[in-house]
Amino acid sequence: MIPGSPLLRAPLSRSLNSRPLLFRADTSVAIGTGHVMRCLALAQAWQDAGGRTVFAMAEATPAVGERLQREGMEMLRLKAEPGSVDDAQETIALAQAEHASWVVVDGYRFGADYQMALTGAGLKVLFIDDNGHAGLYAADIVLNQNIHARESFYNDREKSTRLLLGTKYALLRREFFSAKDAREIPPVARKVLVSLGGSDPDNVTRRVVEALEQVAVAELQVVVVAGGSNPHGASIAELAPNSSHSCRILRDVANMQELMSWADLTISAAGTTCWECCALGLPAILVVVADNQILNAEALRAAGAVKLVSGGSQFPIGEMAQLITSLANSPSERQTLSQTASALVDRGGTRRVLSILMGDDSSETEEGP
Repeated sequence: MIPGSPLLRAPLSRSLNSRPLLFRADTSVAIGTGHVMRCLALAQAWQDAGGRTVFAMAEATPAVGERLQREGMEMLRLKAEPGSVDDAQETIALAQAEHASWVVVDGYRFGADYQMALTGAGLKVLFIDDNGHAGLYAADIVLNQNIHARESFYNDREKSTRLLLGTKYALLRREFFSAKDAREIPPVARKVLVSLGGSDPDNVTRRVVEALEQVAVAELQVVVVAGGSNPHGASIAELAPNSSHSCRILRDVANMQELMSWADLTISAAGTTCWECCALGLPAILVVVADNQILNAEALRAAGAVKLVSGGSQFPIGEMAQLITSLANSPSERQTLSQTASALVDRGGTRRVLSILMGDDSSETEEGP
């Protein structure tokens, strides 16, 4: 819960309290967990305000299903092909049966026809987007939380479609609201966090750890987080005993905020985790592990908020080792990264989006930084 926010402490009205927020998103080893995890941030906020949340999913990994269950959120499985006409009809039927207040849609397989089917059925739709992939936009609200978001992505949209653009609307889970503001920048970064996403199908994690073996920083402490949907768990578990550094392997963690607050430096995938790093001012080296991350990663680098290794998931190991070594030994550079990144994300994005869904956004403007 956001400290000092009466909005999140107050219960929803009885009419809203009985009407859930319905999320339509999927997760798999190939898709990753980012779509569901940013939906989870908004779901937690709705839940904290006294509302029910329901996730409608055609694909879900066991780890994500268990996470939603731990959060006290309902998950219903759809039978239709994701993004298909049947998917839209199944989602519409579910939303109507549940009397959903809003339907939140997040994923690259949901296009213009999908949006039009939902809005045509009289549903209120929030569409979470990254790069303008859908062409025509017919949702009530389109949310693009990325630093590279711009209105021109959505020139082809309905007149009634509202845009929420930029990092002002970055969706963060509740654990990040209570993090301390001040970050200490030590002379040498010895605490390194490795986090390459919830699934990491290409096992980029192993490549990063191999690069760390070439980093000559004394007393280096490495924590490697393997997501719950990572298929390479056994391979990653073998890394710690053979490391020349102090190395711990953690799987499917629920305390990312604590780990990020502990770390002096992170090597991270360039997905939704970027906004968590920014919110905590954590100096980061990003790895692009999917094409849809390219625009955002390059924009973050251009803004001076992160370092970006070349080559995507097949980055040169020597280049990564050199980048880690240089950044670990440069407190001034890490200080600049930390300050620039933290200025991008003020941790209020989830609250702002919740306010809009609840119709209490009179003080909000539509576009973020």
